[in-house]
Amino acid sequence: MLAVDPDSTLGRILNFIGQNLKVDKLFIDMGFDPNHFTWDAVFHRVVEIAWANVNLANMLALVGAIFYVATLMMRTIVPLRVIGIISIAFFIAYGVVAGAVSTFLLYLLSLPINVIRLRQMLSLVKKARMSAQGDLSMDWLRPYMTPRRYKKDDVLFRKGDVANEMFLTVTGKFLVSEIGIEVPPGRIMGELGFVAPKNKRTQTVKCVESGDVLTITYETLLELYFQNPEFGYYLLSLTSERLLQNVSRLEGLVEEYKTKLDQQQIAQPGAPISVPR
Repeated sequence: MLAVDPDSTLGRILNFIGQNLKVDKLFIDMGFDPNHFTWDAVFHRVVEIAWANVNLANMLALVGAIFYVATLMMRTIVPLRVIGIISIAFFIAYGVVAGAVSTFLLYLLSLPINVIRLRQMLSLVKKARMSAQGDLSMDWLRPYMTPRRYKKDDVLFRKGDVANEMFLTVTGKFLVSEIGIEVPPGRIMGELGFVAPKNKRTQTVKCVESGDVLTITYETLLELYFQNPEFGYYLLSLTSERLLQNVSRLEGLVEEYKTKLDQQQIAQPGAPISVPR
């Protein structure tokens, strides 16, 4: 075992640590009697310490700390910001009452940041709700789009093509060939290719009456999607509506086919079933 000279610096340090880490001395420093240590004595000592430190400044700090811990339990950003602002207000009050200048300045500077962020988030939530209800005007998107003109019988894109842009019709008429639906001015086209696997076109669109369109690349669209939640919600709502329309149209075709099949079976029992193509 290594021997340490008690008169050396290391020896004095070890001696000091040994004396101050004795259990009896620790209990005495904490206000307990080592010979009569009970949980009841611990409780009374804690209450005594707490009561001795009860004042307005400490109460403000305690409430602020409680609200701060509450922010750690929030799962969404708006309640987190609200609870955080309340916590900051109590810590500012603590800094004023206790004369803690550094604490006061720290939380005073953080208060407007949290207030601004909360207002921005509430504004985004409001815009997202408006967009989800379909109230978004597409006029603000025009500066990001490029004009293009099509003549009659021109094909804008074909089913299966790789998609790289979306269209907004301005004048003229356009036909979705596979389902025979005309697209009037003021409508979005080609948005499904943005979310389709491998960005493949799902339909063929051709011009049936000369007109103008505005185009926007998917690259720009993606940037706007992440920068503007209002537009992101609108685009998701639009694509979902188109998909639901397609599902509804397919369901109608299936019902129509079933009706014709039943009529065929009634008119000619045992006749071979003709499957439409």
